[in-house]
Parts: sequence; C-alpha cells; structure tokens
Amino acid sequence: MRRFIFVLLTCIGLGFSSARAAHTQVSLLLAAETARPGDTVLAGLDLKMDPEWHTYWQNPGESGIPTEIKWNLPPGVTAGEIQWPLPHKLPPAEVTTYGYLDEVVLVVPLKLAPDLKPVQALALSASVSWLECKEQCLPGKGSVSASLKIGSATTVSADATRIAEWQRQVPGPIDPAKWSLQAHWEAAASGDSRSILITGQYLGRQTDAIKVESVDLFPKASDAYEIQPASELLPGNPPGFVLRKVVKKYSGDWPQIIAGVLVLDGSQGYAIQLGVADTAATVPATATTAPAPALPAQSLGLMMLYAFIGGLILNIMPCVLPVIALKILGFVGESRSEPRRVRWLGLVYALGVLASFLVLASLVIGLKAAGRQAGWGIQFGNPIFLVSLTTLVLLVALNLFGLFEVNVGGRALDSASQLTQRNGFSGAFFNGVLATVLATPCTAPYLSYALGFAFAQSGGVIVLIFLMVGLGLAAPYVALSWNPAWLKYLPKPGAWMERFKIAMGFPMLLTMIWLYNLAAGAYGSRVLWLGIFLVVVAFAAWIYGEFVQRGRTHKTLAMIVVAALVIGSYANALEGQLHWREAVPSTGNAALLKEGADGIDWGKWTTEAVAAAQTAGHPVLVDFTADWCLTCQVNKKTSLEIPTVRARLTELGTVALLADYTHAPDNITTELSRHGRAGVPLVLVYPKTAGAAPLVLPEVLTPGLVLDALERASH
Repeated sequence: MRRFIFVLLTCIGLGFSSARAAHTQVSLLLAAETARPGDTVLAGLDLKMDPEWHTYWQNPGESGIPTEIKWNLPPGVTAGEIQWPLPHKLPPAEVTTYGYLDEVVLVVPLKLAPDLKPVQALALSASVSWLECKEQCLPGKGSVSASLKIGSATTVSADATRIAEWQRQVPGPIDPAKWSLQAHWEAAASGDSRSILITGQYLGRQTDAIKVESVDLFPKASDAYEIQPASELLPGNPPGFVLRKVVKKYSGDWPQIIAGVLVLDGSQGYAIQLGVADTAATVPATATTAPAPALPAQSLGLMMLYAFIGGLILNIMPCVLPVIALKILGFVGESRSEPRRVRWLGLVYALGVLASFLVLASLVIGLKAAGRQAGWGIQFGNPIFLVSLTTLVLLVALNLFGLFEVNVGGRALDSASQLTQRNGFSGAFFNGVLATVLATPCTAPYLSYALGFAFAQSGGVIVLIFLMVGLGLAAPYVALSWNPAWLKYLPKPGAWMERFKIAMGFPMLLTMIWLYNLAAGAYGSRVLWLGIFLVVVAFAAWIYGEFVQRGRTHKTLAMIVVAALVIGSYANALEGQLHWREAVPSTGNAALLKEGADGIDWGKWTTEAVAAAQTAGHPVLVDFTADWCLTCQVNKKTSLEIPTVRARLTELGTVALLADYTHAPDNITTELSRHGRAGVPLVLVYPKTAGAAPLVLPEVLTPGLVLDALERASH
C-alpha cells in the first residue's frame, strides 16, 4: 500500500514538473560491433547518476519505480528480459528500498534472426524511463540508440568487457555442492504477519569455509504478500546461518514458495527459490541462475504449432516406432472387414494418447506448485518407473513371440500385454498410453522449444501445449483410420502378418535392453538381480502359455508354479537383493566423464566452470545429456565424439563440459529452462569472451554444425 501511494504521488507530480536538468544520464552500449545472423548480442543500458542520487532495482522495495525500457528495434531483432545486477539496500529514515548509486549497467540480450541479411548498420533504439531520488524523487526519461553491423563474422566492441563485468554482478545460482538451503515458518501467524526462517548449511570443505558475517534477502515483488526489509541473523553453527524475516500478507494464503536474491556478507548475491515448510523439516532448495540470453518472445499460437509438429515427428523416433508398427499391423487385420470399427479404434487410440499427456501435464503442474523443477523425460530418472516399464516391455515382446496368448480370461501375468495387444478398444487405448510413455525420453525438432515455453507458463498453457503434442503424436494414425481411400494401399491379410508380429518382438526386446541399461545406472552392480527377475518372469510366461493356455492337463499345478515363480522372484530378487525402491545414490555426471586419447576429456559442468574457462580466454562446449536420451547418444556418436571434432577442440583450446541429466538434478533443469528447453539434448558453445552468451545448437547435430559453432566461438 505504501508503494502504491508513493507511485500515485509520483505520477501526480508529473503534471506539475517543469523543465529541469536530469540527474541521470543514460546511454546504450553494445558488446559487438559486427554480428552474424542468429547471434545473441548483449546490450547494456548505462545509467550514470549524479553523486548521492539513485535509481531502482526490479523490486524497488517499499517505494520507488523500477527502470523501464521500451525498445524500438528493426525486424529480426528481439530483446530479452533485463538482467539486473545486485543492488544496494538503501535504508533512509522511514522506508527501505533497493537500488543503484553512482552507476549501473542493465544488461539485455538482443536475439538476431537467422535470416537477417548483411547490412552496413542496424539502428537500435529505446525509450527509457526511471525514477531518480535524493531528498526528493523526480521522474526521468530519455532516448538511447546504437548501431550494429550485420556481417559474416562477429567482432567484439570496446564496451564488451565493461558489459561482461556488469553481467557478472547479476546474481547467479548458489552452488548446491557448497550450500544447502531450507525455509520454514517459525511459528503460527500473528494477524497478517508471520516470521520465516531461512537456514543455510555449508557443505564444502571446512578448510575453505568463511564465516558468514551478514545475510539478507532482497525479495521478489509480490502483490499478495511482502517480505519486510528488516533482517535478523540468529545464532547458528558457523559457517552456516539462520536468517529471520517477517512476511506481511495482503491477500490469499501464506506463500508456499519465496524467491529473491540471497545476499551474503553484503556483496555475494545468489538468486534463490525455496519451498516453505510448516516446520523445520528438510525442504530442498531450488537455485535459479542469472538470466540467460533470452529467446525471442513467442506467441502461444506459434508454440502450439511447434508442439503439434514435434508430436508428429515423435512417430518416427526409435522410442515409439515399434508401437506404431504394431498398430499398422492391426489395421491390416481389421480394415478389410470392419472399416467403421477402424475409425473408432483410431479415435480411442488418440484418446489414450491425450489422456496420457493430460496426466503428464498434471504432474508438471503439481511439481511446479510444490516448488520443484520439472523437465521432459524426468520419469526415466526414477528407478521404480524403469523396473516397471522394463518388465512391461518384456511381456509385450514375449507375447509377440507367441510364448503366451492374450485373451479375455488372462490374469495378472499377461494383463499388461493384454492391454497392449488386444484387438479392441482397450488395446487401442493402452497402445496410445504406451506410445506416450515411450515417447517421453525422445525430443524432436520444434518439440523442445514448445515444451520449454510451456514449462514456464501457467497451468492452463501447460495443458494446452501438452495436448497439442498428443494431437501431433496421434494424428497420422487417426488420419489413416478415417480415410478409407488410403486403406486400399495396405497389404492383404495373410500368413505374413504372423511373421511380422514375431519380427516386431525384436525391436521390443531391444527397447527392453535399453531400459535395462538405464536401470544399471540407477542400481549399479545390483542390477544383475533385475536381470534374474526378468528371466524368471519370461520362464513363467512360457509355462503359462504352454501348460495353462495350450495344455490340457495339470493347468492348476501350472498356475501354482507360475504364481510361485513370479511372487518368489519378486520377493527375493527385487525386494531382497535389488532393493528396487532404493536406487544407488547419484554421483552426478562422474560416470559419463571420459578421459583418454580415444575420447573428449569431459569436465563436470557447473556455471562456475563455464565462467572460469571464459575468463581464461577459452571457448566452452557444454553437452547436456542423459543415459535415456537416444538423440543425445546419436549426437555423441555422430557429431561430438568423432576425430575431426576432438582435434578441433584441442587446436582451439576448447574446454568441454558435460551435464548429466539422467537423474534430472534441479540445477540442470533450471539451466535448460534458461535456454527455452524442457529437456535434453542441448549443446551450447560459449565464445571465449568473458560473459559472452552461448551459441545454442539444434537438437539433431551434424559435424558441420559443431565445427562451425566452434569456429565462431574462437574469434
């Protein structure tokens, strides 16, 4: 309310202000003199204030107005969000504000369209408005402009180092290897106020620990509540800390997530986002990073189109192709006699796909509401999911090989395969479910952009984008089922159908082996017991088919043996030896790091490692990958771990870093979202200039794309 009154009085004062000399001078800086189409160029809005005058941060505090930029850019140039350096806390007698004294450079990424034509100069301009204060506050405004050449090579400007220095002052992520953060309410609310405790525990080496003398939180602005500026540092175990803040609520419920900048010792700022617990129970901290080069502002309609196209492409990905092939086989069997039934089966299959994507969207919305990070394919980092899906895919393969048949009378053992293989509505529906499940470890061109956009939006937009992906995945099947003229091109039913069915069991077995390999990363050497369990399940399936379904005697005894095998192997192998609900603790990406003459010398990715390499004048190649990402593995074999790329990395002195997303760590999820991606693969190439924004490579790589990016980054 106090801020509202302040802004109102400031606006009224505009009507009575007369011509005056501004106390803030503003200019526009560019980090490049010449840039290539498709580059991201950092712009810096330089505000120089007269002595003792100040301007405001993105959250001005109890009063004030943040600086605003209205860009006037030519077609093909798009401005990203402002990157705000760490402000000062400005506490006059009655109110506390957050702002800048003397000078500040607000960094803004400018994205150049790939189809820009080389020109002598592009005129870039903006209208800037701010509030400048000393004893009194006066509104200020001005126009800034600069020119940027578009050419075949990128050349840095004289202001590049200065912009990079200010960009380094933008609060970045807090290192989760050094600090564990928690937040919880200290006590019940007292009226509209409630105290909150933020606890930091130092996890690094004690020899490196520095006693924290002061801690503060510069909060993110909210209309529903306000985190009061007063801070109290409670006694804690050095080098940890306990910070008490008071939250004042204006409307709605008490916040479940708080966000802002954690300031240690007055000069170290870290962007954080914490879930708030009712007690001092452990609450995982989610660190957010400094803004990355922003993608061009995208319309919802364009993202929906990208989602649909990405869903279409998923149909030809190796994750999904076996399931689609089986459905085409079903067409052959039913299209000749029951074309109307085929149409309904097409709709039911689409319904299964859409229902599955609704479930995925709900999971994403739930994770976001709980303050957790969400990413595409994260369920493949869950070992329980991997064991369940591996067993299901094995049963599907065994059914295709004919070890047991699917019929309405099937019981527990074949229920999963029955759903998948039945020629009916339930089979069509569950095929849609299975196609969706197997599609999630795959990303495709256009899909990652749409998902990256969706994950940062509201729940309604997330649902809409996910449904569009589902429509794209289901569209070819529905189109074929509802176009009788196309059915004549399908081959006639015959003995080949049985052979084709058996042949499709081999891709399913290959999928099962792939899933088993993923489980090995979760369980380590214990994964052998999963293999034993799968062999016993296969043996039980054979007994069921041979002696229960096709046998004439001793069926009851055979069922008892099947039940004993399944229950016994589950109890002994999964529960007793594998401990399938307890994965081996993740060791980060150490397992994927490779050193030696036959491969790239990968280092472990951190934002600090990138900054250190750039500061030392090295280009940086970062591969965001995961064991379960097939596209990632193809990129690695065809475009990264090849002699020409390895040789060029060595020649240019490029630092290669690897970020393992196999178990979906929150810090990598956050980094992916900064670059508009919801999942892997993502390959970034950072120029050797300190603070320069990275080149973002497409999902599907070629050696030429990688080599070209390395060349551009080395200049």
